[in-house]
Amino acid sequence: MKATFLIHCPDQPGIISTVTSYIQNKGGNIVYLDQHVDKEAEVFFMRLEGEFLTTLKANSNIEDDFEKEIAVPYAMEWSVHYGDKKPRMALFVSKYNHCLYDLLIRYSSGELDVDIPFIISNHDDLRYIADQFKIPFHHIPVTKELKSKAEEEQLRLLKQSSVDFIVLARYMQIVTSRLIAEYPNKIINIHHSFLPAFAGAKPYHAAFNRGVKIIGATSHYVTEELDAGPIIEQDTTRVSHVHKVRDFIEKGRDLEKLVLSRAVHLHVNRKTMVYNNKTVIFT
Repeated sequence: MKATFLIHCPDQPGIISTVTSYIQNKGGNIVYLDQHVDKEAEVFFMRLEGEFLTTLKANSNIEDDFEKEIAVPYAMEWSVHYGDKKPRMALFVSKYNHCLYDLLIRYSSGELDVDIPFIISNHDDLRYIADQFKIPFHHIPVTKELKSKAEEEQLRLLKQSSVDFIVLARYMQIVTSRLIAEYPNKIINIHHSFLPAFAGAKPYHAAFNRGVKIIGATSHYVTEELDAGPIIEQDTTRVSHVHKVRDFIEKGRDLEKLVLSRAVHLHVNRKTMVYNNKTVIFT
């Protein structure tokens, strides 16, 4: 069975040799190891994949041993993720369907190795897409008066289905601080890269009117500061005076689909680590 370890701690000698020796002593074979040192912060980051002949879970002491023997002496923040458990991903959407379709196609083709217990929306418009893919759809209206009630219902469904992380596939609502606290660095958002320069309902129109030469998309983890969370993935494409507003929108939506799917892949494959509102992305 495969296990992926994610580790960060103050940089100091001996970390790699200590961790790899521990994996070997527990009967593991290391098949991937990548590390990075943030010289300014003096923080060490490591992602390690190990294959074990027997299930790690059968050895109930392995995580306790790692904590006592390695994590505490090195002041580590760490986690381990087992290959036999598919992450459970909830999708939140509003009325735009391009990101939702893209993720569901990748999921149904087997490209995205997750379970999707349900889709939540503040509108009923995209229920037909959920029906096409045979995924439960929950319409939870969100208004100023209903926001607290909506949040309670969202949390109930998320906990009931043991959801691991959430993807906002163009969910046009501000996520509440309570939901963020329940899923820290586990809510992924996508938006055009004009923010904050062209905020508002029609950013592509505003960008067109300014004659911009590059448009883009950014995917990030959600924090309480709007659209300011740790960035996971970004991309851009060039535009020019020959393009119309419609072209801006089409190119922008293509980028949003690609950037969001890349970010979700990175998260699912345990290749992201967050530190000081930034990400370390392992390839």
